[in-house]
Formats: sequence, structure tokens, C-alpha cells
Amino acid sequence: MANVIKLSKGLDINLKGKALEKMMTFAKGTELALTPDAFVGMTPKVVVKEGDLVKAGDALFVNKQYPDVKFASPVSGQVTAVIRGERRKVLCVKVKADPQQQYVDFGKKEVSRLDGEAVLKSLLDAGLFGYIDQLPYAISTNPETKPKAIFVSALRDKPLAADFEFELQRNEADFQTGLTALSKVAKTYLGIGRQQSSSALTQAKDVEVTVFDGPCPAGNVSVQVNHLDPVNKGEVVWTVDPTAVIFFGRLFNSGKVDLRRVIAVAGSEVKTPAYVEALVGEQIGNLLAGNLKEDRNVRIINGNVLTGKPCTTDDYVGGHTSEITVIPEGNDADEFLGWILPRFKQFSVNRSYFSWLCGKKSYALDARIKGGERHMIMSGEYDKVLPMDIYGEYLIKAIIAGDIDRQEALGIYEVSPEDFALAEFVDSSKLELQRIVREGLDILRKENA
Repeated sequence: MANVIKLSKGLDINLKGKALEKMMTFAKGTELALTPDAFVGMTPKVVVKEGDLVKAGDALFVNKQYPDVKFASPVSGQVTAVIRGERRKVLCVKVKADPQQQYVDFGKKEVSRLDGEAVLKSLLDAGLFGYIDQLPYAISTNPETKPKAIFVSALRDKPLAADFEFELQRNEADFQTGLTALSKVAKTYLGIGRQQSSSALTQAKDVEVTVFDGPCPAGNVSVQVNHLDPVNKGEVVWTVDPTAVIFFGRLFNSGKVDLRRVIAVAGSEVKTPAYVEALVGEQIGNLLAGNLKEDRNVRIINGNVLTGKPCTTDDYVGGHTSEITVIPEGNDADEFLGWILPRFKQFSVNRSYFSWLCGKKSYALDARIKGGERHMIMSGEYDKVLPMDIYGEYLIKAIIAGDIDRQEALGIYEVSPEDFALAEFVDSSKLELQRIVREGLDILRKENA
């Protein structure tokens, strides 16, 4: 029987527009793009040029510091553009897809007969190793690290998050193969939710299954690491998105790189919230075509409402994107009496609005901050939504002050920016906590390099 860990701290935000468990078709684009920014902490070096012909599985760019870490093209076709931004930063590599797809054949492999080194070599050769992240620093890892453990969280509990159990349907065999492959490298933990009942999760083999029972962010992999095997200075754990586990399993079972994933198109400004099956690199406008309400300004988010990045319909599905979310921007709101008006349709964690009298209801929240940045108040707000054994407010103060010794003592090696997403939501000081944590982790990584 799986171990159960109950968490009391956190906050579930019930938003309108959750994707229904049904598949929706869309007009697939002919041009896809792989974006390096989806792989945090990696500096890309492009290894193709415009006009080159590639197959699905061929490398489009590599990690400049670790050239063995390649990033595979999701489709076969012709490289049409290498888009660069300021200071020649690589923004994306575009490929025009062939009508008939061709794949690099990496050969089927029986995972049970492989050792850890063979598994890693296969992932490196196929350009999939870059989908593995690490703690500390919450970045894409490199093959020189030796993890003490690997963590996979199949629980997605953020507002409007995609249900991994729905994505898992018809992918159970590949998921198990991926888990077995990871278990060859290091001890592997699989975190699931109390409501999840799929046998592919509850009875997964070769891994230690743990049930996390509690509100968001119980599904955050850093939270699960904190409760199962905390990261100390000098230690490294790998974290893998459950969809990437499916990618790995497909590689070993079919010998091909197949980057299809099921994505939730959700949010209060979507006409029909549902799921689509799309390749990594698909243009977001194709997924949303004809499915947006047109009566107000909207914010399109590549990812989740708490942790995703604002984008446009010209942007592309990232390597770790499991949902595309659309909510009202809020810049056209014109409220009589402003903040003093009694509110029943807006959400508050501290009963500032009368909506708390309405019981559990769903809300159509917009993207407004509703207030300006102000002095940090030591009120314990962060601790109420941060189910980790760290002092969140003191850690943020240490990062702002640049006190590295204090940061290390307060557990910065255990956290990632997404762990402070809810704290940022409830923060009365309106600080950009995720950005602060990201900058702190980047500075610490440079200091320890």
C-alpha cells in the first residue's frame, strides 16, 4: 500500500473554464518551433542552419556548456528560420513539417536489460535528456550530475491544470517503461494525488509511490522532495515532468522521438474548454483558433495561471507546457466605487469580499494585480500556503538582501520559483516572488560554479 502524506497548508483556487475530459480537434500548422527558453538554465548553441533538412529526433540545438545534451526536432522537414532576439539570443528554431513524417530510428530497447549508463546514453542520443530538471536551482540538468534520487509528480493541482490521468489514457505502457528506465539511474519516487485511481499510477512498478493528500501546491515536485528526501548542500535530485516520462517510454518502446502531448485549453475566456493532442512546438494560435470569446481583452498564458508566461497566438507550445490558459486581462474593467464596492463575484483569501459567504463557487478572475508594490509585511501569509519546512518570508528577505549564507541556511536549495506562486497570489505586498526566487537561484548557481 502506498505511503500517504497529508498536507494542511496551501490554497485551492476554483476558477471557471476547467477543461472537460474530451478531445478536441484543431487545424495543425505546417511550421513548428522549438524554444530554448522552455528549458531553464540552458544556453543554446544552434547546430542547424536555414535550409537544412531534418528528421524528427535530429538535434536543432545543444546545450552550449554540455554539447552532449541535444534538443530534438519534434517533426521532420526543412529548417526555415533561426529567430534571435537582443544580443543574438536564440528565441526559437522553426521547422516546416513534411506531409509525410520521417523519424530517426534509435532502435527499440528492452529497458529491463539496460543499466543506468545505457539509459542515459539513449536519452542523450535522442535529444530527450534536456527534459530532465534538477534541484537545487530548478534548472535543466546535465549528464555530469549524479542524482541521489529522481522524483516524478503526476499530481497537477494548480488552478485549471490539466489532469494527467486523462493524458495517461492509452499511454500507460510507455509511462511504465519510462519509470523503469529512470529507476535504472537512481531510486525513483512517484507522487500521486488522493483522487487519482489509475492502476498505472497506484500500482506503478520499479518506483516508490507516495500519495499526497492536501490542497495546492501538494503537486509541486519540490514540495514532495521536501517531505520525502530533502536536498542538502552538495546534493542533487532530478525532477521529471510526467509527460516527459511518456516521451522516454515511447523512445525505448518504438525507437522514435514522439513529442505528442495532451494539452488542456482552459480558462473563462475559452468557449469550449477541452483537451487537444499537439506536438511540442505547435503554434498556440492554432490551438485557440475559433475558440476564444471576443467581447473583451484577454491574456493568453503559455502554461498555468500561477506559473505560466504571458504569450500571444504567434508563440509556440513549450517543452513543459501542459495547458494553455486564457483569462480576462482586466485592463478594460470599470468598476463603480472601485475597491470599496462589496463584491460577491471575486475571490479573496482573507474575507475582504463577501464572496466567502457563497460557499465553494468558481470565479472568473482577471490578470489585474489590484494594488502596487509596497513594503514587505511579516504577517505569516507565505507560511499559510507553503507546505514546506522552510521560513518563506525570511528566505525572500535573504534573497533580496543578497545574503547567500542566510539563503543556504533557510533552505534555498530545496525550492523552485513555482513553490512561491501561491505566496505571490496572496501577498499583500504585491512582490514578484517567483522572479525574486529565480534571480536568487541564478546568482547562487554562479557563485557555486
